Amino acid sequence: MSGHSKWHNIKLKKGKVDAQRGALFTKLSKEIILAAKGGSPDPEANYRLKIAVEKARGFNVPQENIKRAIARAGGQDDEREIEEIRYEGYGPAGLAVVIDAATDNRNRTAGELRFLFSRHEGSLGETGSVAWMFDPVGVIELDPDGKSEDAVMEEALVDGVEDIEYDADVAVIYTQPTMLAGVRDALRARAARILDAYLGMRPKTKVERNGNELSAALAFLEALDEHEDAQRVFSNLDFNSVPMEALT
Repeated sequence: MSGHSKWHNIKLKKGKVDAQRGALFTKLSKEIILAAKGGSPDPEANYRLKIAVEKARGFNVPQENIKRAIARAGGQDDEREIEEIRYEGYGPAGLAVVIDAATDNRNRTAGELRFLFSRHEGSLGETGSVAWMFDPVGVIELDPDGKSEDAVMEEALVDGVEDIEYDADVAVIYTQPTMLAGVRDALRARAARILDAYLGMRPKTKVERNGNELSAALAFLEALDEHEDAQRVFSNLDFNSVPMEALT
């Protein structure tokens, strides 16, 4: 996951200056809407919303867009409701994929994702078709901020942490889903730089792909990442075995 997180952050940073800016703003706004729907519209009283707002600001989303997204979550406009939906399927070379989407039209989203799977020689499956290959987890992404692996490990070892994957760009903390909020708050109390915190899916077994199969897998995952409704994409690809030049 840490490899995927690093790759995803590279794509997000690229999105700040290329043609994906509009789609990126839409994704971040949807994240704010879903966070505000699940709790208080006040970021100081809703930590998921606080993280979403901070993330949006980090990518220069205008304050007016942020306010509009929070208002939309409270039904203060006439736009269609945003809902969360999970999609599953197999990509090229048998890659297992789970997509957490946010959409105001599930039929449109399903059709577009089905097309993407087909275009990349994969197939969109039924609910549960690949989810059994993953474990539900709490995920917290930290900015190591120049700290060594030992320093990050020491900082992140709080009650409820099950595993840590270190990278100089992003460290990923895993918890039981029910422990996510507690671990997040404990890390926050230690002044850890939290980049993101969410419920995710971790593959029970990772697969390595090389050559043309790796290129096809990365092209497929990138296409999913760039889809406007795809908030998070989880796969069983072993990113730790992927050369850095392939990720950039």
